[in-house]
Amino acid sequence: MDQLIREFPDQLREALSIGQEAQMKPHEHPIHHILVCGLGGSGIGGDFVREFIQEACEIPFLVNKGYGLPQYVGKNTLAIFSSYSGNTEETMIAFEQALNSGAKIVCISSGGKMLEQAKLHGLDYIKVPSGKPSPRACLGYSIVQQLFIVQKLGLTDDSCTKSIGEAANLLDKEQAAIELLAQQTAKTLHGKIPVIYTTEGREAVAVRLRQQLNENAKILCWHHVIPEMNHNELVGWRDNYEQMAVLYLRNDSDLKRNKIRIDINKKIISKYTSVTEIYSKGDNKVVQAMYQVHFGDWLSWYMSELRDGIDSMEVDVIDYLKSELSKA
Repeated sequence: MDQLIREFPDQLREALSIGQEAQMKPHEHPIHHILVCGLGGSGIGGDFVREFIQEACEIPFLVNKGYGLPQYVGKNTLAIFSSYSGNTEETMIAFEQALNSGAKIVCISSGGKMLEQAKLHGLDYIKVPSGKPSPRACLGYSIVQQLFIVQKLGLTDDSCTKSIGEAANLLDKEQAAIELLAQQTAKTLHGKIPVIYTTEGREAVAVRLRQQLNENAKILCWHHVIPEMNHNELVGWRDNYEQMAVLYLRNDSDLKRNKIRIDINKKIISKYTSVTEIYSKGDNKVVQAMYQVHFGDWLSWYMSELRDGIDSMEVDVIDYLKSELSKA
């Protein structure tokens, strides 16, 4: 897993090359909304893309992480299906429902049933490299291909894909420093239940970190977003919680009012548990997000290393779940 994490900047560059070569047929109807279907390591890419383009894209963008499709899916929908294996049960069922909807369907996968069906039905698809041992280590492929799909269909400009290249260069430059920061933070959080807080428009990074801590470090944690958590969860902080540790993911470009909120939050929460802040680097939201993703991936790995006998690659309980589902 540590080698897969270290290769993330190169994965971003490879994903850019794949996306630049991808071909998209124009849709015969105007696109009024975008729907991304995917789960886990394959689905989180949609959360990032939604946040990256929300200020520039003039149509709604929804990420669907279940079996069904919204009723509005039809001829005016761009439906992107993301499954690294190409066999994700929930995504494939949604995909089959979409086939007769008239939507513009584009698939992202390394193979499996999804690419077979895409070829059979003459759908657009982007094939990403196969053979990777874990979908969660393929985030770069998912994010970048989705960015290129909306760009090539004229729904956004090329600013985000350009920023991906900038992010890869920054991560190369900062690799050693990011690892060291992650290692130090892992020691602070070791033996604790992490509580991750970030600000609006940045939730995907927090979700990604939560998922990585779940799968790589095999620990439970939770996240929330400011300002929403100030209207509910903040009230819960009124007892000492030594078994927990709060981690703020911060950005110099955060809205001023949210920065003030975090400072007040810290004053309140630090009475009851430890508080750590991690600031991103980079000149825009895309680069800043990729910086914090890389930090979070390293953090999850170092936390797995601090836990004796934990294999960051192993996800036996998920394999068991899939095996039991196959019998139903």
